[in-house]
Amino acid sequence: MKIIDIKVMKGPNYWSVRRHKLIVMRLDLQEMEQRPTDKIPGFLERLEKLLPSLYTHRCSEGCDGGFFMRVKEGTWMGHVVEHIALEIQTLAGMDVGFGRTRETSTPGVYHVVFSYFEESAGIYAAKAAVRIAQALVDGVEYDMQEDIQQMKELREDERLGPSTGSLVEEAIKRKIPYIRLNKSSLVQLGYGVNQKRIQATIASTTSSIAVEIACDKEDTKNLLDAAEIPVPKGRICVDEEDLQNAIDRIGYPIVTKPIDGNHGKGATTNLKNWEEALEGFMAAKKYSRKVIVERFITGYDHRILVINYKFVCAARRTPAAVTGDGVSTIQQLIDLVNSDPRRGYGHEKVLTMIKVDSFTEKILVDKNLTLESVLPKGEELWLKPTANISTGGTATDVTDLVHPSNIFMCERIARIIGLDICGIDIMAEDLSTPLAENKGAILEVNAAPGFRMHLEPTEGLPRNVAEPVIDMLYPPGSSARIPIIAVTGTNGKTTTTRMMAHICKQMGYKVGYTTTDGVYIQNQLMMRGDCTGPMSAEFVLKDPTVDFAVLECARGGILRAGLGFHNCDIAIITNVAADHLGLQGIDTLEQLARVKSVTAESVLPNGYAILNADDDLVYAMREGLECKIGLFSLNENNPRIKKHCAEGGLAAVLENGYVTIMKGTWKIRVDRASNIPITFGGKAEFNIANVLPVILASHISNFKLEDVKQALETFVPSPAQTPGRMNMFHFKNFTVMVDYAHNTHGIMAIGKFVKQVEATKRIGVVAGVGDRRDEDTVSLGAEAAKVFDEIIIRQDRNLRGRSEQEIIDLILHGISSVDPNKKVTVIKLETEAIDYVIKSAPKGSFITICSDVVPDALDQIMRLKEEEGAVVV
Repeated sequence: MKIIDIKVMKGPNYWSVRRHKLIVMRLDLQEMEQRPTDKIPGFLERLEKLLPSLYTHRCSEGCDGGFFMRVKEGTWMGHVVEHIALEIQTLAGMDVGFGRTRETSTPGVYHVVFSYFEESAGIYAAKAAVRIAQALVDGVEYDMQEDIQQMKELREDERLGPSTGSLVEEAIKRKIPYIRLNKSSLVQLGYGVNQKRIQATIASTTSSIAVEIACDKEDTKNLLDAAEIPVPKGRICVDEEDLQNAIDRIGYPIVTKPIDGNHGKGATTNLKNWEEALEGFMAAKKYSRKVIVERFITGYDHRILVINYKFVCAARRTPAAVTGDGVSTIQQLIDLVNSDPRRGYGHEKVLTMIKVDSFTEKILVDKNLTLESVLPKGEELWLKPTANISTGGTATDVTDLVHPSNIFMCERIARIIGLDICGIDIMAEDLSTPLAENKGAILEVNAAPGFRMHLEPTEGLPRNVAEPVIDMLYPPGSSARIPIIAVTGTNGKTTTTRMMAHICKQMGYKVGYTTTDGVYIQNQLMMRGDCTGPMSAEFVLKDPTVDFAVLECARGGILRAGLGFHNCDIAIITNVAADHLGLQGIDTLEQLARVKSVTAESVLPNGYAILNADDDLVYAMREGLECKIGLFSLNENNPRIKKHCAEGGLAAVLENGYVTIMKGTWKIRVDRASNIPITFGGKAEFNIANVLPVILASHISNFKLEDVKQALETFVPSPAQTPGRMNMFHFKNFTVMVDYAHNTHGIMAIGKFVKQVEATKRIGVVAGVGDRRDEDTVSLGAEAAKVFDEIIIRQDRNLRGRSEQEIIDLILHGISSVDPNKKVTVIKLETEAIDYVIKSAPKGSFITICSDVVPDALDQIMRLKEEEGAVVV
């Protein structure tokens, strides 16, 4: 078996609109295509032995053991690989369950699709599943534990920590979109101007001064002491002389910790003599030049969490520890504790496994113990100097036991430091009595406090501490989203996107939009190139100045990684025509329509999918949609429009020369089509078809129609506003039009316009695209022959896997099938073809240049017209 490629879906996609995180592996079974599982002796038995937990996979049988039934009856190896990939992820602590395997048009090649938890682990699972399946076929031993451990490590390297993860999960519950901004814990919640950022448990609302203060233990202590908050006596030391002076002043036992440390790093407690003090001092110096030395306060370690200056919860923390039984060694006791199913690797479970590190070894040395020592029965041994959950400690929720005076004190501390998300460490016998009475003290105030101990305490009630954080970031009535209009289709989507963005800008919005020629923020070009994929959409949605997004969504990006957003408010589907077929497993128009429909399916329930009622495949997309439906048609008498409007639906139509909105049976005329520049006096019918969904989307967006009319009349087709979309250059004796038309449907559309133009001769410069099917290129040539009196064949810069001559021959075949005597000239370079056609143009001719690299073509033509003194219209 051979893996052809692996794609990672991150948004709504061809395989599932709701399950965004999918691995899509194209797998060639090779000779295994002829060997289903029932033809491989012993395969089922080996599979059951290696992965007995696959018994829980119900598969299409709908019962436990269902998948094994399928294997026994005989199923193909791609299906087996899918289930193995899912199960080994689950065994590595990532519970995933969605999968499907579908054959492609190539015999023996399958799409194996399955959900993943973390991207790198999902990709690893895909490759490992193929290795495991092959080993089972070959009957050789396979050790899966190495794969499972590797996936655990990949998961821990990539996953969000429990604190950040809880905030993202709470946001998802509230339908707040998120974007991960780096490989660590920096996350954007919401889109555009309404975004907020979190990093661990520091929010964009958190004061940077407050974080600085909390990270400086000396400043924190001084502020609290000045406010009559009980803090341990202590001093700041930079050398051994300072350390000795501090000890002389406060006495033993002491605590040493770096002045700007966090999470217990470099801290050592209960130091009782000079040797221990010096060792602790040097441990702290590894993290900070200055070391804080404090009196060691006895009692229990407590953590109080204050969010938005309100007390939320409290936990008592205990360091990683073992209790002797009089028989087992310390190592055996550690192993026994680690066998608790609640303990896992890293953050995968409620508790973390205890690891023997330098701190543990020091504690053992100080107590004259080794890992082979046997503790007396009932004796507890702390294995870490601090009570952090991440080092194997435990936590007990004590929220309901905290005395009101301690709650008041903690809320006051958060105000004093200025932290809106604040973790306060208190050493006291308990929190049920005021600190002033039980001689407790505030040890630290923490920015970015960990949430894990509160979310999943070892004992006591779990607390949803993410909820008050999201409440603080997005109070009731506030929005995390910005309006998103997504545009897709085979042709017309760039013009539609630009027109929609222009109208939104005229309405006063700060618009970000993506097109085939670049990404624009408020009409400023930010990125040049084909920017119709998910990364470009995210670029817009990450921009904090954008309050309205119009996103062109092309087939390639949807198939490559899915949509770049979770949901949109309005989706416009212009049409579906034969283009890009035979690529990425999309071989039929029906499959292509399924790709385009992903955009419609991503619309929010209260939003609208605006569908072309003149296109059978687009109209059929309405079935199964959970959003509202709007239709558009060039024919007001289209039966689909009539039925839809009779049922109270919204539509946009061309009627009596007007672009008109229909609300039920009522008509609202927006403008005469001939008044809208992009329609070229009403002659460019395909652009009227682009106007219709735009006026409907504008109406749905509550734009005033008189403002929409004015915006439409100022949307002028030009190299600046619509590059490569019917850009007209009027030379002295002829006219040149530049357009991006690159498929049969596009040539047919502009052909209707070209045929209406008065000209002595209609000349076309066309090219085929190397990755299209033979019949598509032949069809393009045939359609060009119907439109143009003379044809110049050029070549794209990127031939996409074909030779120049192959493409030329296919176009020539299409042309000759319509008119064997058609005048055809082959000039391979686009620049030379443009030069030739303009310099040899007959008087009164109309030249259509279908360009590959639009900016370069426009620059070249503008230079030529400047030389002549012509005018651009």
